[in-house]
Amino acid sequence: MLAIIISACLVSDPNVCKDHKVPLMFDVSSQMCMLYAPPHFAQWAENHPQWQIRRWRCSAASDQEL
Repeated sequence: MLAIIISACLVSDPNVCKDHKVPLMFDVSSQMCMLYAPPHFAQWAENHPQWQIRRWRCSAASDQEL
């Protein structure tokens, strides 16, 4: 299973950055993850206004916790 990994920095202090994991609730390929990701990080950004997304990627959900 894949997850979307969002790399975001604080709006108030752009030097403070962190990766956030958004697990997908269904099994998809890497290409499908890339297609499904934009609505997920748009929703994440709306729910976390203090953070600014710098980049994102799809990765195995079982990877080390972030």
